[in-house]
Amino acid sequence: MNDQARTAPVTDAEIFRGHEGGKLSVAARRPISDPRDLSIAYTPGVAKVSRAIAEDAALAKQYTWADRLVVVVSDGTAVLGLGDIGASAALPVMEGKSVLFKTFGGLDSIPLVLDTTDVDEIVETIVRLRPSYGAVNIEDISAPRCFEIEDRLKAALDCPVMHDDQHGTAIVTLAALRGANAVLNRDIAAERVVISGAGAAGVACAKILLAAGVADVTVLDSKGIIYDGRDGLNPIKQQLALSTNRAGLRGGLGEALKGADVFLGLSGSLIEESLLADMADDAIVFALSNPDPEVHPEIAAKYAAVVATGRSDFPNQINNVSAFPGVFRGALDSGARSITENMKLAAADAIFAIAQDDLARDRIVPSALDPRVAPEVAAAVAKAAVADGVTR
Repeated sequence: MNDQARTAPVTDAEIFRGHEGGKLSVAARRPISDPRDLSIAYTPGVAKVSRAIAEDAALAKQYTWADRLVVVVSDGTAVLGLGDIGASAALPVMEGKSVLFKTFGGLDSIPLVLDTTDVDEIVETIVRLRPSYGAVNIEDISAPRCFEIEDRLKAALDCPVMHDDQHGTAIVTLAALRGANAVLNRDIAAERVVISGAGAAGVACAKILLAAGVADVTVLDSKGIIYDGRDGLNPIKQQLALSTNRAGLRGGLGEALKGADVFLGLSGSLIEESLLADMADDAIVFALSNPDPEVHPEIAAKYAAVVATGRSDFPNQINNVSAFPGVFRGALDSGARSITENMKLAAADAIFAIAQDDLARDRIVPSALDPRVAPEVAAAVAKAAVADGVTR
């Protein structure tokens, strides 16, 4: 088994010990060991630097950490598989995200959990904090509010903004689908993909798969297949209805999966085993809900040629950590003012390129711990940023 396969279970005691006192600390880059060091780092020396920045704001990029700092922002309304648990309970997750930024992307990061779910208040808070950071990672904010928050922050700020639950998931999913199709010697342009879940991840995955040339995408929410003319669609789902479901399907998951090539689970709803039997031969099943996949991988493997989950204890883990550290690193390295669709596609291409070195049905993406991933993604994203003309 490879390093993505089953590992020994982690005990509750290990988990709580690993979080005791939090997972982050601030480390000084330069020691202060004598009065001279103190006079340089703080008063009176620091005043010279502050005066210089006051005269030329661009110097903050050189003499503070703000330009390379990522803020991880959440209101705790859609945390992992836990749902709306509030800001304080979300903080351990945001701390973990910051640890991953440092470990895999070499980027400093600060978690910010906000005790409000009001869109206006969240946007205003992050905009007012702009002098303190260089990029915004939105995390675990419920749909459809997350779409509006991301759009408004992108419009208001001159720095990279990305909602990782949407785009990180979409990037790695596209890379994994390319890996699965390479193993099966198939072309994604000829496939029909069924996405169960029309939340943040489902919407973003539908968009990136269509942009990558997938032939047909069918999306379902809790009321069934999304189609043009269905009652009660919010603006986001109405946009999906216009660009998906090329065959005009109606009904539920049973109708959607008949003859489908790919199932992508992003809803947390369990799928009946019998429905998988109706999929096309050599089907692909990505059951990505955490902690419990829509279908157990061993059951899915009875019907599918390639199976992936979001878990680390089974092969083919589709994990956002393969995307977001490199995406933000590449954006900041290039001085990008935003993260474009081409930058996301470039990130997926980079992940897939690494996977091609060792492709197999149980190795369609590189390990989340593969040290090549973040640097390669960063380089590809930076190149795409320059090509798109969004760099300073």
